[in-house]
Amino acid sequence: MNIEESWIQTNGIRLHVMQAGPQDGKPVVLLHGFPEFWYGWKKQMIALAEAGFRVIVPDQRGYNLSDKPKGVKAYSLAELTADITGLLDALGHDKAYLAGHDWGAAVAWTLAIVRAERFHKLAILNVPHPRVMSNTVRRDPRQMLKSWYIGFFQLPRIPEMALGARNAAGLARLLRVSGHADTFSADDLVEYQKAWSQPGSLTGMVNWYRAILRHPPDMPESPRVRIPTLMMWGVQDVALARWMARPSIDFCDDGKLVFFEDATHWVQHDRAAEVSQWMIEFFQ
Repeated sequence: MNIEESWIQTNGIRLHVMQAGPQDGKPVVLLHGFPEFWYGWKKQMIALAEAGFRVIVPDQRGYNLSDKPKGVKAYSLAELTADITGLLDALGHDKAYLAGHDWGAAVAWTLAIVRAERFHKLAILNVPHPRVMSNTVRRDPRQMLKSWYIGFFQLPRIPEMALGARNAAGLARLLRVSGHADTFSADDLVEYQKAWSQPGSLTGMVNWYRAILRHPPDMPESPRVRIPTLMMWGVQDVALARWMARPSIDFCDDGKLVFFEDATHWVQHDRAAEVSQWMIEFFQ
């Protein structure tokens, strides 16, 4: 499978973008989360391309080889969503299929709510609807405890120092302890550590967490998702509780929820073939 690399101007920055599949295939945008980069979608990227889709996977701003603008406000959801609609414009796509995991899912939810006209369907992996997340993290002590790191990431400089010490050993450990023993291979971690070592990456990545509290998104009063939505959820998620999944689907006009009982937060790694097949069938 030939994977094409490019750098694309959008919303005043330059994104590093990987693409695969036939040029005339239906476009699918895959959005990664923290602390991954395009590589986290590699198995789905190959499967979707082989199924005939044109797969578009950016390093989102602050990550790996994409630009890392200065300042926390540069990482607000308003900017993050504008990056993706601008990417579609630059590539000449009026509409696309959309999938997101972790922070990429937060961007995908927001796009489906405020820019629904640009997307055919939405696939979400292991992140609740924004309204469900905000309500739960404020009211549910269990989720407050699970989300402790969001507060830690508000501190200046200390999170970057802690995560980046000893060749980003802290981030590598985060991936290992939050997944199964075989979720990430030694070779995977080498690739991630290369991405984390890019100048400015650690601050760019953490700034997503800072911006969500300092510059919250301007959501409609009734933030419903009108396009068809598929949510896939690894039940063994250490950071996000499964009880947020069903209420999230209730915000969707046409939603389907699939649980993977033995998968972790990294469901697209743990159950790669099944996740890919669900996406292919849903998008087709």
